[in-house]
Amino acid sequence: MMGGAFRSLGRRNYRVWAMGALVSNIGTWMQMTTQDWLVLTELTRHDATAVGIVTALQLAPPLLLIFWTGKIADRVEKHRFLLLTQAALGTLAIALGALVVTGMVRLWEVDLFAFLSGCVAAFDSPVRQIFAGELVGEEDLPNAVALNSVSYNAGRMIGPAVAGFCIAELGSGWSFILNGFSFYGVLMSLLSLRTQDLHRLSARKPESAHQEKQDLLSGVRYVWKRDDLRTILFMLFLLGAFGLNFPIYISTMAVSVFHVGAHGYGVLNSAMAVGTITGALFAASRKTMKFSALPQGAIVFSLACLLGALAPGYWAFAVTLVMAGMSTLTFTAVSNSYMQLATDPGMRGRVVSIRFAVFAGSSPLGAPLVGMVANSLGPRWALGVGSLSGILAAGVALLYLHRTQTDKETVS
Repeated sequence: MMGGAFRSLGRRNYRVWAMGALVSNIGTWMQMTTQDWLVLTELTRHDATAVGIVTALQLAPPLLLIFWTGKIADRVEKHRFLLLTQAALGTLAIALGALVVTGMVRLWEVDLFAFLSGCVAAFDSPVRQIFAGELVGEEDLPNAVALNSVSYNAGRMIGPAVAGFCIAELGSGWSFILNGFSFYGVLMSLLSLRTQDLHRLSARKPESAHQEKQDLLSGVRYVWKRDDLRTILFMLFLLGAFGLNFPIYISTMAVSVFHVGAHGYGVLNSAMAVGTITGALFAASRKTMKFSALPQGAIVFSLACLLGALAPGYWAFAVTLVMAGMSTLTFTAVSNSYMQLATDPGMRGRVVSIRFAVFAGSSPLGAPLVGMVANSLGPRWALGVGSLSGILAAGVALLYLHRTQTDKETVS
């Protein structure tokens, strides 16, 4: 079963892309881990709300730019576009690192760089997700999406541990600088691809007229007409806003509850990554991604957050993060593959952009509130909010499945 999990690596273009992406993912998680630690311990006095704000600023652009990012993703030559966005992200990381290393950084500057990086990522992410289909073709798209998650979460496992070392031994700024240089791995892989072997996606028109297709709102209209896609987006909103705030959960539990340093903080981030990699490997071994896996993932996520809130010690909390990582990856991989494969190719960029905007862009609404809960009531209560979001998301999915089954019985 697990042998099929790596079938996309049999394609040269995907192998080359995966190697560069892994290097970049390690660097990205180094920066994300260091950014939260920098704000929480060096630029504020353990202010979880400030962590929530910087997270919100980084994740707000996909929602703010939603109508433009999807339209561009459907129209651009994706290989060339990714060269530009990856270079821009690397430049921003090096610039922020230089400010930190020289001791000139201020909280508002971290907020600004987080927002600028979020703007570039808002255009980069939908194109990068669709590009997986051009690397392997639609038949292996679910596998490629899941393997991308393996790579991303391998970075999540390695990056925080390396970040913990950098913070403790070299200083926070070097994590940002090393992340900037890691983008050269992606740039080199993009330049090494055999472009003639790419599976260019045909931009078929959806059922609407050509004029509507050009409308910036056509993607929203398309999703709104689909009960299954609407349901997934609502679940993504609930979990993105109030559930997947692990930068807040992990940093505040590490500092305020377990009183560990940078190394211990890095280990907790890596523990969650172990779970996400495990979940990604199982997702990659599947031939299809079924809707029914979504409520299952949400229920397990809710249980993991609840157990984390009740964890009596540091290592018990680390175990719950493994469980949370597995459930989170199941939900994200299934929702990503399902929405891409269930969408007309001509609308895929807009639908993927909407998914990314709702999932990432909902955090600006929820992360500051979760940070306030962590500040006023404690980190354990913040995890309780995450558990509740998982229950609500599962309820939404189960309601849709029940309604669908009722409709089938009525027709028959």
